[in-house]
Amino acid sequence: MTAVEQRFREFKMPDVGEGLTEAEILKWFVAPGDTVTDGQVVCEVETAKAAVELPIPFNGVVHELRFGEGETVDVGTVIISVDTQPGAGEAPAPAPEAAAGPVAGLEPAKQQEGRQANLVGYGAAPSSTKRRPRKPVPGGQPPEAAAPAAESARPEPAPARPEPAPARPEPGPELNGHAGQARAARPLAKPPVRKLAKDLGVDLETVAPSGPDGIITREDVHAAAEAVAPVAEAPTAAPVAPTAPSAARERRVPVKGVRKATAQAMVGSAFTAPHVTEFVTVDITRTMKLVADLKQDPDMAGLRVNPLLLVAKALLVAIKRNPDINATWDEDNQEIVYKDYVNLGIAAATPRGLIVPNIKDADAKTLPELAAALGELVSTAREGKTSPAAMSGGTVTITNVGVFGVDTGTPILNPGESAILALGAVKLQPWVHKGEVKPRQVTTLALSFDHRLVDGELGSKVLADVAAVLERPRRLITWG
Repeated sequence: MTAVEQRFREFKMPDVGEGLTEAEILKWFVAPGDTVTDGQVVCEVETAKAAVELPIPFNGVVHELRFGEGETVDVGTVIISVDTQPGAGEAPAPAPEAAAGPVAGLEPAKQQEGRQANLVGYGAAPSSTKRRPRKPVPGGQPPEAAAPAAESARPEPAPARPEPAPARPEPGPELNGHAGQARAARPLAKPPVRKLAKDLGVDLETVAPSGPDGIITREDVHAAAEAVAPVAEAPTAAPVAPTAPSAARERRVPVKGVRKATAQAMVGSAFTAPHVTEFVTVDITRTMKLVADLKQDPDMAGLRVNPLLLVAKALLVAIKRNPDINATWDEDNQEIVYKDYVNLGIAAATPRGLIVPNIKDADAKTLPELAAALGELVSTAREGKTSPAAMSGGTVTITNVGVFGVDTGTPILNPGESAILALGAVKLQPWVHKGEVKPRQVTTLALSFDHRLVDGELGSKVLADVAAVLERPRRLITWG
């Protein structure tokens, strides 16, 4: 390992959960020049399952951020480099014979780090001080770039008479203000600006920079794009009737992250497991009264108590009475895997998209424990902090479409699971109760199941048991 490799350490995008291949950088918490310590969180990334914070595994000073916010990076790709020996580059000026050319193996921009810390590709600002001409060095590299420390230490002769500062060099075949020298470094721009230019089809070589030290900004790129737009759109044939451009009324969003994973999972599930969905409409007036009573119960103080809690408990009771529905189809081994535990998934709509975290060993929890786990699950999901582990290993899922005022639906199975229960909106409806038509609290349940391992009889029994518990919740005691 060379001295440079020992000094500059690189941190690669890790696999943050279950063989994921890529992640999107949501936010950087550091910038070039910041000091970082071992274990410090440097960025937040979004995988196909969750948002995760990444800690750096060593100490040093941030040298370069390889990708900007919003960019998707493959696992194993370097995302940040750190100078673990800050100040090591400020060595004494080299001997005159050592200043005859560039340092071997380093780019011109990196050779100037002793003077000014820059991102890779960023050079120091052109000097406004008139320097004494020097004899060119073979290879075209000026001695000033090879030995900046020695040059800055050498006193400059005073000019015979005041001279105006040279004007800012226009874009052209020059490098750092040295006229007549072919451009050897790419235009100065941050990664997000480079991506913007690529998306708009703008060549950065043609953009006049307006940022400090000659850096191209987003505004510069937009200005360049607008400047060439009239040329590209100039009519080349006879005028035609004006039409509204469809692109102006459309938005295109890359498919990535949670949305991409959800789409792939739903397509795979829909075309792998033969779905069957059954429905039942049930009077849950007694359950709604129990919800109101539990909210006043001291044992449930501070816990989330709502109809979903009792629906979850009813489903767990139904699975206990019909355990064969809690299974998985193993296609590779041609086996049905029956599970003696229930990891209850709860479909949650979040700003990042639909996710399905699950409550581990939900069947072993008391009602207060289930309420606490459900509340924590929902809060964590809304904050975007659900971990990949919390979304793996589910066995059965509940989706509450009733919160949107929807009566019910035909839910698609979460991959690897055998059943999913949809809870519809609870509405006051006319219902025959004890021989009379009365207003009652009514909802519709829908159960989708994998018909490869759950036949109609088993699926019907489970759905009927859930409905029976919700109709008469005292069965939670006798059946549970």
